Amino acid sequence: MASLQDQLLKAGLADEKKAKAIRNEKRKQRKQQPKGVVQESEAEIRARKAREEKAARDRELNRQRQAEAERKAIAAQIRQLVETNRLDLRRGDTDYQFVHDRKIKKITVEEPMVDQLSRGRLAVVYLDDRYELVAEAVARKIMERDKTAVIVLHDRTSDDTGEDDPYAGYEIPDDLMW
Repeated sequence: MASLQDQLLKAGLADEKKAKAIRNEKRKQRKQQPKGVVQESEAEIRARKAREEKAARDRELNRQRQAEAERKAIAAQIRQLVETNRLDLRRGDTDYQFVHDRKIKKITVEEPMVDQLSRGRLAVVYLDDRYELVAEAVARKIMERDKTAVIVLHDRTSDDTGEDDPYAGYEIPDDLMW
C-alpha cells in the first residue's frame, strides 16, 4: 500500500516540490536528535504514569494489609494471655465498681480480690465484650501490646504504702464501700 504522500501526489492534491521539502525536513529532524534518545509519545507517558500510580496504590494496599494482620496478631496474643491467666469470677460475692468509656461498670468478685485490685496486684481487662481479672504481671504484658485493653490497674507504689502508713492503727469498718 502506498503512503499517504504518494496517494496525494497521484491525486494531484500535492506537488513533488512540497513532498521533497517535507521529506528533507523530517530527515533533518531525525539527524538532529541524539542517538539513543527516544522521544516518548503521549500515550507512553500516560501509560508510565498509570503504572506508577498503580504501584503506589498497591504499596498502600499492601501496607494496610500488613497493619491489619499485625493488629489481628496482637489481638490474638492478648486473647491468649487473658484466656490462660484469667481468674474465676463465678464465686464472687462483692461488687467492684470502675469506670470504662465514661460509664461506671460493676463486676462481682471475692472479698480478697477487692483489696488486691485496689493495691494494683490484680487488673481488670476488657476482652470480647467481657471483663476479666488477671494478675498484675499479665496486665503489664497486655499493656505492652495494647494499652486500651487494660481497664483498671492501679499503681502499686502510690497505693501500697506499707509500714509508713499514718492510718495503719485505725480500723476500717466492714460496711465501708468505695
